[in-house]
Amino acid sequence: MRKILIANRGEIALRIIRTCRKLGVKTVAVYSDADKELPFVKEADSAYRIGEPPVQKSYLNADEILRIAKEEKVDGIHPGYGFLSENAEFARKVKAAGLTFIGPAPDTIEKMGDKIVARTTMEEAGVPVVPGSDQGLKTLEDAVKLADEIGYPVMLKASGGGGGIGMVLCENEQALAKNFDSTKGRAKAYFGSDEVFIEKYIKNARHVEVQIFGDTHGNHVHMFERDCSIQRRHQKVIEEAPSPFLKEEARQNMYDTAVKAAKAVDYVNAGTVEFIVDENENFYFLEMNTRLQVEHPVTETITGLDLVKWQILVARGEKLPLLQDEIEKKGWAIEFRLYAEDPVRFLPSPGKISEFSWMDAEGVRVDFGYESGSTVTPFYDPMVAKCIVGGNTREEAIQLAQEFFANLKVEGIKSNAPLFAEILSEEGFKSGSYTTAYLTERKMASK
Repeated sequence: MRKILIANRGEIALRIIRTCRKLGVKTVAVYSDADKELPFVKEADSAYRIGEPPVQKSYLNADEILRIAKEEKVDGIHPGYGFLSENAEFARKVKAAGLTFIGPAPDTIEKMGDKIVARTTMEEAGVPVVPGSDQGLKTLEDAVKLADEIGYPVMLKASGGGGGIGMVLCENEQALAKNFDSTKGRAKAYFGSDEVFIEKYIKNARHVEVQIFGDTHGNHVHMFERDCSIQRRHQKVIEEAPSPFLKEEARQNMYDTAVKAAKAVDYVNAGTVEFIVDENENFYFLEMNTRLQVEHPVTETITGLDLVKWQILVARGEKLPLLQDEIEKKGWAIEFRLYAEDPVRFLPSPGKISEFSWMDAEGVRVDFGYESGSTVTPFYDPMVAKCIVGGNTREEAIQLAQEFFANLKVEGIKSNAPLFAEILSEEGFKSGSYTTAYLTERKMASK
């Protein structure tokens, strides 16, 4: 694999380019009119305009991406995350074009992308799942009947959903009735299917995920866990590794279960098995993400591994570079998703960044998509960068993070940096006792 096209943008495209450069692999970037001046376009070996800013005309334009791939005679396509990364049909088109899709098999993407099929598959493999639907709910009456059986509150979800989209907490039958049709409509608009299901809502929950990897030789490993419980509107804001909540027995059981889940679908390449964990450390399968995660740098920080490098090696047909007992973890890492957004109203804040700078120190990593002079447009997710800190202990990592945000400069736009400074000073976060309701309970999610 000598040349790779990156079917993505921003920080993840730049991050993939830098690993490719270390491996001696040439890179091809694609960009929309809105992104032509961003760092990833400048750093790729070659770059092609792909279309107008709307995603359907640019980063979701599979046919144009494949045309460029053929013209450039690339060997493989890396989809990053989001956009086409979990699109089974795109993965099939890549394969049909004689190219390598750097990710899992299309059938795996398809099976795990349907949350109901994923639940059933995991149940059959002996992986614990949250009580809920085993099939799509066609009518409100079906939903009410099941909710009565498993008990309120319940979470109403889109079967094809992800990223917190199409999820509604229903405390009672009235709320379920109010949201049923609108959730089906949202599911149809975002995911092309109006199929919905419900699951029992776990109170005082933690959201913990396990990084997995598989190769074409039947090897499967885990790379420990990440705690993703600091969320707003079911979307992750801060992630850390390891989890400050889990005790060792539950931790090991979760690792074993994640590997069991990977083996159940003969998983190949990078993936994540996500669990919801109750206050007694009982955990339940939530979903399997068939791609590289936004928060993969925290795993890289505690293991010293390059997950993108592993992805490329596995896509080449090589065995996993390390076996399970050779993968070690050391220290603590925390990632903060830095967004161009109003820190009070939590609305996107597009505009030109007049200055973007941070302290250069041991233990600090910034995966950036923008730089001083870049413009954040309203067309895409407004994440400016991922700010990762690492230390020998959680206390060291928190202290370094506090220093980082005290010295961070993001001028010209509003950002959520003040939110991170507030969280880092708060005892609930410092103690590691937080749940997925943390921001809401402290009114940091709506004020």
